[in-house]
Amino acid sequence: MNKIMLLAVWAVLYGCAGNTIHNAEGKIENVIVITTDGLRWQELYKGMDSLIAANGRFNQGRGDSARIFENYWAANETERRKKLLPFFWDSIAQKGQLYGNRAYGNKVDVANPYWFSYPGYNEIFTGYPDTAINSNEYKPNPHTTVLEYINRQGGFKGRVAAYGAWGAFDRILNKERCGFPVVSAFSSAGGGHPTPKEELINAMLKNSYKPFGEGECLDVFTHYAATEYLKEKKPRVLFIGYGETDEWAHAGRYKDYLDAARQVDTWIKEIWEYVQRTPEYRNKTALFITTDHGRGDINKDQWTGHGSGGVADSHEMWIAVMGPGIPAKGEVKTVMQLYQKQSAQTIASLLELRYQADHPIAEEIKEMKD
Repeated sequence: MNKIMLLAVWAVLYGCAGNTIHNAEGKIENVIVITTDGLRWQELYKGMDSLIAANGRFNQGRGDSARIFENYWAANETERRKKLLPFFWDSIAQKGQLYGNRAYGNKVDVANPYWFSYPGYNEIFTGYPDTAINSNEYKPNPHTTVLEYINRQGGFKGRVAAYGAWGAFDRILNKERCGFPVVSAFSSAGGGHPTPKEELINAMLKNSYKPFGEGECLDVFTHYAATEYLKEKKPRVLFIGYGETDEWAHAGRYKDYLDAARQVDTWIKEIWEYVQRTPEYRNKTALFITTDHGRGDINKDQWTGHGSGGVADSHEMWIAVMGPGIPAKGEVKTVMQLYQKQSAQTIASLLELRYQADHPIAEEIKEMKD
């Protein structure tokens, strides 16, 4: 067999032809986008903050600080972050990529000027930091999100869905127009034909404790509704938006903030393990994980808040990705500047799509493929 034939066979077997993002493990055909609201890059890369944990203002009861140290403290930063987010550091850091550790000059920032949630999620899903979107109460998004665009493409129609703990996702993703299921806050899962599990989730949700009022449910309901849809409907693109990391931070409850982050890490592990044992998804699915904004840090009393109106550095954020054919760079320590607005086109590019809409769209993160 001559060299040309050998190269042709190698290309077929290992998928090296063209620009497809794949390798011997498979090709990306599905993407699960996950956000955990307002989780700081400081905890992701450094683990728990001992100064915040020891501050009585941010403890909820006797022994609270001691429990934080028992559960999450280690003298070594590398061990601390692994205690908090073991799946990120045992799996994503080994098989995927993590961006945003500013200790190495690896910066990820929001591009919108506001540094809070609706503008942040709009930026993630449209690639366009529209300055007109300046409130969490903003009307239904006038822009076509990347999820809506993907749902219009061949092979994806009816294969896109979104689940979020925050009720504003109905407006952010424009539920009335987008053409795919958006289940947020206390909306019922399953539409007119819920599965028995969805019926149970809906009943529990209706009668659940509502610490954040009617606008946001506890993450556990969003998670189980989303994973039930994943298992029953097998979507090709699924968004899951967790919210408790932001809510407990605003409440100044550091233990609950850390526990919520740890729980999201556990759930992401469960999702990945399901993906890897399911034929429709195994070696065909990428995870894209990020947050909508950062939080205060320079003044430790400001870690509870965010926003450009006085909380310095809450524009700082992070991005993580893992999937077949995505180079295993781990914690990226190269000096660079990335932006939240690059998320939308990056999500599309993982599926070999070029996201288009009637607004400017930032380019994808090309470093992910290099």
